[in-house]
Amino acid sequence: MKILIIGGGGREHAIAWKIHTDDPKTIIFAVPGNGGMDHIASCVPLDINDHQALLGFAIAHDIDLTLVGGEEPLSKGIIDLFSGNGLKTFGPTQKAAQIESSKRFAKDLMKNYDIPTAAYQVFDDYEKAIVYIDKQCLPIVIKADGLAAGKGVIIAMNHLEARTACQTLLKKHRYIVVEEYLQGIEFSLMAFVNGNTVVPMAVAQDYKRVGNGGKGPNTGGMGAYSPVPSISRGTITLAVETIMKPIAKAMVDEGIPFTGILYGGLMKTPTGVKVIEFNARFGDPETEVVLVRMKSKLVDTIFKILNHEPLSLRFAHNFAVGVVLASDGYPNDYEKGKAITIPQISEGICFHMGTQLKNGIFVNSGGRVLIVVAAEPTLALARKKAYESIASATNESLFYREDIGL
Repeated sequence: MKILIIGGGGREHAIAWKIHTDDPKTIIFAVPGNGGMDHIASCVPLDINDHQALLGFAIAHDIDLTLVGGEEPLSKGIIDLFSGNGLKTFGPTQKAAQIESSKRFAKDLMKNYDIPTAAYQVFDDYEKAIVYIDKQCLPIVIKADGLAAGKGVIIAMNHLEARTACQTLLKKHRYIVVEEYLQGIEFSLMAFVNGNTVVPMAVAQDYKRVGNGGKGPNTGGMGAYSPVPSISRGTITLAVETIMKPIAKAMVDEGIPFTGILYGGLMKTPTGVKVIEFNARFGDPETEVVLVRMKSKLVDTIFKILNHEPLSLRFAHNFAVGVVLASDGYPNDYEKGKAITIPQISEGICFHMGTQLKNGIFVNSGGRVLIVVAAEPTLALARKKAYESIASATNESLFYREDIGL
């Protein structure tokens, strides 16, 4: 079996690790991959935006299955290209990927099919947006319509922040979505989907803000843990039945069926579970903690989903905690090329998110650099193990939140 993974971050490292752990004989290629995964995958220095080059590589190497980690290649139609050339893939078409690439599309779809989400309005005009915002309760959420690498959501606590957010986002995006601020417990629910077939994974919770206590700007995610004790089995079942299955059916009904990993960013509110956002791929850093707990084989699961075969996912009865080490200055400007040391972890793993190997030394190449994941019988022990592992390395140019899992 030959697997091609497109991407080079922590999510892709975790996918490669899981496939290799399930079956070490599987041949894995990663484009571009990273230095931390080169012992389990052949890293190929191709541009992930050069879809023709990727297609040529997949055909030349007789790839049996292609998995796309990030949202950008999906939004540009890489699945359409590969499938159209007879290659087996597991991911959404360009039209189906709009569930993530267009907040406007996703919100309108939820509205039309009565899927619970925050009240909202869409604007392409600054003045009209401000008139609407001035009539709403604060705080209020302002989102870019298109992809923004996890940084297109601004929670405005006052009218000045709201005005600034609208100006900033409308400079880069044609539309913005202004929606009510939901309060409650946020959690992530990913599912394997093929048309009306929806098989949920274990839930996770991530930490979007850069600083301890949820302070500072949003990031791509500073850590995560799974499962989430405050989210009951009943709540998960409710989310699957009222959100995940209905949105999959809605896309089938719209003539754009979804295949791949559907990520639901959800909120347990006093009036029920509601959708914050959908993503069209594995979440990051949630993937790193969920796949560490997953006992079912990943590739086998994907082929069963593609064939609509009966499936029951199995997860270990433990807790996984992942703590991200990020470059100083992230999510704003930061310096690349600084030497880093890799934490030593006895049980669990350190996934590389933004590293390069230069002259035998790892250096940072991204905002989020590493994620240390520990799995233990209790949440407290998993936290303890993860932070002890981080303390085993000296990384003066990296920082991390100290409250992941609290």
